[in-house]
Amino acid sequence: MGIQVHLEDVLKARGMTSKELCALVGITEANLSILRSGKAKGVRFGTINKICWHLKCDVGDILKFDGKLEEEDED
Repeated sequence: MGIQVHLEDVLKARGMTSKELCALVGITEANLSILRSGKAKGVRFGTINKICWHLKCDVGDILKFDGKLEEEDED
């Protein structure tokens, strides 16, 4: 997998819904869903910055490296 996304865990811990976070960050629910599912191919630093600021967390709380290399061609 490579990078694992733990955004759902942080949202639950903060008592915040995805819809609320989308409104605060200024992204669509569809884009947040892609990020939460781990299917995103890239995320802007500005978006990660806003997510972390509003959730009062560190990047490492929502994104974790599992020690495996993710190949570009992998789906």
